Amino acid sequence: MNNRLFVAYKPANISSNTFLGRLKRKYGVKKAGFSGTLDPFAQGVLVIAFGQYTKLFRFLKKTKKSYRATLWLGASSPTLDIEKIEHVEEIMPFAPDSLKIIEQSIKGEIEYFPPKYSAKKVDGQRAYKLARSDKEFALQKIKSTIYDFKILHYMHPFVTFEITISEGGYIRSIGQIIASRFGFNGALSYLERLSEGDFVYEDEKELDPLLFIDIQENDYLGDINDIKLGKKIFKENFKNRLAGLYKIICDDEFSVVMIEEESERVEYILNKVKLC
Repeated sequence: MNNRLFVAYKPANISSNTFLGRLKRKYGVKKAGFSGTLDPFAQGVLVIAFGQYTKLFRFLKKTKKSYRATLWLGASSPTLDIEKIEHVEEIMPFAPDSLKIIEQSIKGEIEYFPPKYSAKKVDGQRAYKLARSDKEFALQKIKSTIYDFKILHYMHPFVTFEITISEGGYIRSIGQIIASRFGFNGALSYLERLSEGDFVYEDEKELDPLLFIDIQENDYLGDINDIKLGKKIFKENFKNRLAGLYKIICDDEFSVVMIEEESERVEYILNKVKLC
């Protein structure tokens, strides 16, 4: 087994890297990678690639992302989850109307700070490493688009919700925002990624990468052996000559090329990736 693309389900309380190590041993592979790190606390969909397919992550259809989470209202934690609960405030239950108002307010573009305990880089270092070392640092605000938000269940003081968000969103921070609209602190007690773009968990079923690459197909009208042999290729030999990224399928291989507006020569981004 060389090249493989599939979706695995990461259990809670294990890092994404440790889980990847388990998969490498399970399948007997050396070259493997994943897209979209899940916190150790979180569980759910993790896109896995083996062999040459590890080069495909930046081209995959991975947005929007959907999550299910449970928010513990009144709980305070610097990690914004149950890892470091420092204080729990007793609060009165909320009326159903309050839940509806808050549900309707959590949509659209939102600006916020990522969690300090996150993989976000600060001057080349991971934020969570700085936070665990008690070092002072500041994170820049980011923007996310929330496409859908629904409260599924409320059992005081826990609110379970589903959210669909743009790539790069931090659900722990969104949980804090939701809690603040109730007027209190909050921390996630549960977090599950349900989907990542077109990727859902189907018992580690092998996927056809051509169905998941977010790149338009193009036809090469010259000698196809030029691409097979990695020779120089030119814009004039393509059916679609507009600037952009394209996938070219050649028998049991495919390539990704870049056509530029002001250059006649076409650049290989990936070449001769084997299809299984």
